[in-house]
Amino acid sequence: MAFNPRQLSLLQAVREHGSVKTETLAEQLGIPLQTVRRDLQRLTKTAMLERFHGGVRVVDSSTRNTTYTERQRTQAQAKQDIARQVAQAIPNGASLFMNIGTTVEAVARELLQHKGLRVITNNLHVAHILAANPECDVLVAGGTVRHEDLGVVGEAALAFIRQFKVDIGLIGISGIDADGTLRDYDMREVMVARAIVTQSRQVWLVADHSKFDRPAMIEMAPLRAVHTLFTDRAPGTAQQRLMEDLGVRCVVAQAPIKA
Repeated sequence: MAFNPRQLSLLQAVREHGSVKTETLAEQLGIPLQTVRRDLQRLTKTAMLERFHGGVRVVDSSTRNTTYTERQRTQAQAKQDIARQVAQAIPNGASLFMNIGTTVEAVARELLQHKGLRVITNNLHVAHILAANPECDVLVAGGTVRHEDLGVVGEAALAFIRQFKVDIGLIGISGIDADGTLRDYDMREVMVARAIVTQSRQVWLVADHSKFDRPAMIEMAPLRAVHTLFTDRAPGTAQQRLMEDLGVRCVVAQAPIKA
């Protein structure tokens, strides 16, 4: 189905936010509300988007993640807010695992002024970012490089990770089930993430609000494996109760106050 430029702009705006109110789309793009509603009705027929009361969201697949470029754009401000909060909690002189994910990469950009860090990563973007910090030692896992996002996976990466025991394992995830199960799409990535969880004294999960109840096929770990969750919005009541029962600390990042 072919779309006109206006409809493509609407589709892109929804993909960048994950979910968005119809009125917000009209205001953001300067399009009459009725036109937005007609366009969204056409877009939802493609199964790329689905309606909810008052808005629209991206239809997530349980078997395939969105592209790396889309993941970079989606919830970009939320990821930056989370990254800033995480960086404030990481002390100088800490040892870290940092795995694959755009939120983890956002954290790396916030660590450029930290001193005495030792970072072990299977994410070449993280390695490149932190190479600009002369006060940070970066150790990079060997293995198979995924072309799309420069994540390093495979048996060699697993063996490398298992050599270390670190203060903080900083991990991203594709989805969090209602029962707390952490899920992702690539078994090779999941295997490395599991090793990171096992080899970390503290496990910190970074996940914006769109990751809650997002479907993904492969189980990575139970939520009880996480010590602290950093997110951008308070989870729902049931999710908060689950984290309290499991002893998982939840830190909700605050956006900076504009002058």
